[in-house]
Amino acid sequence: MAGVYDNDGYRLRGHQFTDAQGRYGFETIVPGLYPGRTRHFHLKVQAPGGRILTTQLYFPDEAGNARDRIFSPELLLALSEGETGATGRFDFVLDRG
Repeated sequence: MAGVYDNDGYRLRGHQFTDAQGRYGFETIVPGLYPGRTRHFHLKVQAPGGRILTTQLYFPDEAGNARDRIFSPELLLALSEGETGATGRFDFVLDRG
């Protein structure tokens, strides 16, 4: 895929569960650019038995963030560089009630 946004085959999709402590992780490529939007990940998050939260996570220092009409700075990934590449972090807090 080489970072190209996939609107045709809907590949690079996944389903993830947290561990017993509520931690999650996924490994992927950096999303590609497409007209009208900044780089982002689409996510759906759900506490057991709770409502589904559909959201997006964004990359810091992206030129497109300022132009994207639905960009939210509260949804920025915290990025760090490691030996094997970049790691992003975002902590979700969900109401289980």
